[in-house]
Amino acid sequence: MGNKTCVVTGSSRGIGKAIAQQFGEEGWEVVVNYRSSRERAEETAAHIEEQGGSALIVQADVTDFEAIKGMREQIQEVFGQVDVLVNNAGVNQDIKFSEMSHEDWDTVLDVHLDGAFHTTQTFFDDLVESDGGRLINISSIIGKGGNYGQANYATAKSGIFGFTRTIALELAPHESTANCVAPGFIKTDMVEELPEPIKDQIRDDTPLERLGTPEEVAEIVHFLASDRSSFITGEVIDANGGKDL
Repeated sequence: MGNKTCVVTGSSRGIGKAIAQQFGEEGWEVVVNYRSSRERAEETAAHIEEQGGSALIVQADVTDFEAIKGMREQIQEVFGQVDVLVNNAGVNQDIKFSEMSHEDWDTVLDVHLDGAFHTTQTFFDDLVESDGGRLINISSIIGKGGNYGQANYATAKSGIFGFTRTIALELAPHESTANCVAPGFIKTDMVEELPEPIKDQIRDDTPLERLGTPEEVAEIVHFLASDRSSFITGEVIDANGGKDL
């Protein structure tokens, strides 16, 4: 995997950070993208460099198409062509639907769906031209089962499934793939902020009786980025400890 380049959006924290760091541990050239957490992005990049990878920190909001195009220009100057794009950036605005504002709706769909469009459109030619390009989208268990107070998030994450399968068909003639990972409840800031009784209930409802870790999701992403996954495309890979909403 040496000298291959990957972009991980929203990689200053949580699942994105774990994904980016594991790429670094395998000697990749890693683009650490962030929107506002510069200090955390620097921590991610430092780990990558310490493990023998190369890191480029780029600030760009995935909802800003021009900013994403500018990110590609920066990457081209430093690393050249991108081989793997991981669409991980996400946000939630949880509120029950009867009280949800249009802004609550738009904010979540803009990040997840417009963001995926912006990044994939910008790097599509790179994935086509790469020797085994990989698009890996991070969705969620919520996209399959829904969740109270998350109509916007569930809609956005469900949309990622159809987006992934369609892009897989368009990349296939070029021997590049597109796949999706749908994590369950993972030990991220968003989940850790939940009240303890709710976390206890999640554990009780999960056959493996625990939360997942960002590193476990990263392992799946790295498999999908590798040559070992070359005959897998258009798939949604669950990582939910057996929990079925």
